[in-house]
Amino acid sequence: MRFMIIVKSNPEFEAQASTGFQPEPTVFAEMAAYHEELARAGVLLEGNGLKPSHTGWRVRYDGQRRTVIDGPFTESRELIAGYTLIQVQSREEALEWARRFPNPVGQGQPAEIEVRQLFELDDFAPSGEVERFRALDAAK
Repeated sequence: MRFMIIVKSNPEFEAQASTGFQPEPTVFAEMAAYHEELARAGVLLEGNGLKPSHTGWRVRYDGQRRTVIDGPFTESRELIAGYTLIQVQSREEALEWARRFPNPVGQGQPAEIEVRQLFELDDFAPSGEVERFRALDAAK
């Protein structure tokens, strides 16, 4: 089972990141230690921070029309600042790892992470399309 631990952004990150953001050394150290622990346990698939929304864009779909909207985006509480992707045996194991995730903005500060399970190809009914995705996975 794969789970994504999603680190929510905040207005301070969005503002600081546009002027050369550097994480607090203690937060960076805690994140490094946590990810090293995930790696030693064999459950870490990937983890990264995302640059602020002013460097990104959105694509809005309206029928056949696509509109590109450049960042920054105003609702920072809805933005993602980073993620960690893990593969574990159960929802309970993912929950235990999530509980140990360091506060992404520093001890004692309000923050939020979200954890979501990824779909697996076995979650879908067999079809030619599913087999196309299996072939893509096998080619990696």
